[in-house]
Order: sequence, then structure tokens, then C-alpha cells
Amino acid sequence: MYQAFLKEIKSFLDPDQILCREPMKHHTSFRVGGPADYFIRVNTEAQLAKLVPLLQQNGLPYFILGKGSNLLVSDEGYRGVVLLPEGEFRKIEAKEIRILAGAAVSMNKAAETAAEKGLTGLEFASGIPGTIGGGLVMNAGAYGGEMGQVVESARVMDALGRIRLLGKEELQLGYRSSIFKKERLIILQVVLRLKPGNREEILKTMEQYTKARREKQPLEYPSAGSTFKRPEGHYAGKLIMEAGLKGACVGGAQVSPKHCGFVINRDNATAKDIRLLMEKIQAGVWECFQVRLEPEVIFVGEEH
Repeated sequence: MYQAFLKEIKSFLDPDQILCREPMKHHTSFRVGGPADYFIRVNTEAQLAKLVPLLQQNGLPYFILGKGSNLLVSDEGYRGVVLLPEGEFRKIEAKEIRILAGAAVSMNKAAETAAEKGLTGLEFASGIPGTIGGGLVMNAGAYGGEMGQVVESARVMDALGRIRLLGKEELQLGYRSSIFKKERLIILQVVLRLKPGNREEILKTMEQYTKARREKQPLEYPSAGSTFKRPEGHYAGKLIMEAGLKGACVGGAQVSPKHCGFVINRDNATAKDIRLLMEKIQAGVWECFQVRLEPEVIFVGEEH
């Protein structure tokens, strides 16, 4: 299955960029997940442009990994190739009122860069444990802000290795959704358009958000952040608490007593523990309120 693919990629990748049977628990914020068949660290757009068509030609499943902060990878792992953008994908620069961020730049780093330049609008991203690329895929947001409010455009690569520039409207941004949920496109770089602001006020707001996260969220345990999307007219955490599920457990997974919107890996949970607990939560909330909770977490791997 992989023989021809491996022979070709070894001609343009260094051996230390290619890992076999890499445990995904080392790359997800839940700290669970079995091995990926192959795990490739990609340093340049040129490497990516060669890799993606080869994956297509050889019929190999693949996905792009950010910080793994919104993924639940199965205990059986992933039968395919995981691509981790690094190197030039971590470049970031400010140009007047814009931030140009590679897909692998952390949301926090982008927020800090904006603050340093006295640019406001990205404060909400401070403390979000994902990448700019992942944040755009999910149209991530917090504290009344979201990526859709600040993104101007994105450079992307299609399955043939061709590069395109998508404007804001073409990104089809909605609540925790984007064009990347529908089309096989890889984010290379994102342009954020911000506004001039007061540096001290921006930093103060970011500190307030960080403090609120520490106080209200179970950051001391592995999790994927908010486990479910916000149902229209409701708050997922409130519904879960009122359904009597606060502190509920399956194996080592638990509904956080600190914030019921979070499922945490409290004690060496497996991916199966987490998935079963999520299903228990969905059933309990439906039984009490006839509200369907939709996972915000993305499932990856065979048992899913």
C-alpha cells in the first residue's frame, strides 16, 4: 500500500520527517489516540505540493494536523498519513493593520503579535489552544469574537497541489463551519485584517480572558475544549448540568465538575471512554430537553 509512495517521498524529504506508527496521543490535547500508519512533518509549501498529489495518486487517506486541540483519534489509530505543517508554515508578520500568519502559527502567538503592534480585534484568540489554520477551519471563537470577524483571505492548496487565494466570502464562514468542512483544501496562510488600538488596553483584555479561562475551565486536565456546539437558544454546558450529568464518568473520562461543557481525560481515559461518555451526554440531554447536542470535536480513526 505504501511502498511506491514511500519510495517517491524519500527523494525530497529527510528521513527524520517521516515517522512510522506514530502514537497520536502525543499530538492531541485529549492525550488519547492510537498510532497513525505514517506521520510526516512538512516544512515547505513545495514539499506539500509534491506530497498531496502523491497521496491522491496512491489512494492514501490523509489529514492535516494542527495542535490536535479539537480531535478525538480512535484507540485503533489512523490508517493513513498524518501531515503536520511546520517550518515556513510557522512564519508570521505584521504589515500595517494586517497580520499574515502561516497555518501552523498558534492562535495565541497571532494574538500576541497583534497586541505588540497595537492592533485590536484578535484578543479573543488569546489562550485558544489551536493553530490559525485549525481556527479558520472551525471558525473558532470566544468571548464574542471569532475568526470570521477578522479574516480577510486565505491562501490554500487543492488536492492537485495548486495554490488558490480565497476571499472572505469564498471561505463560507458560519458557526463552527467553513468551506474546509466541505472541500478538500489545505490552508497555507491566513491574512487577518485588524484595527489600530491601544496596546495597553489590548493586553489588559487578553489578561482578563486568560484569567477567566483559568477560573472557569478545567485546564488542569486534558480535553478538547468545548465538547459540543452551542445549540440554538441554549448553552450546552447548562443543559448538561441541568440533565444531572455534572461529574458523570465512563472509565477515565468525566464531565468536568468545573465546567459541564468540557469532557476531560481525568484518569487515563481511552478514546472509547470519551466517545461513550459523549453519547451518554447526548442521550441524557435529549431525554430531558429534546435538544440534540452536536459534537464540536472531530472524530478521526477506524472505530469512529
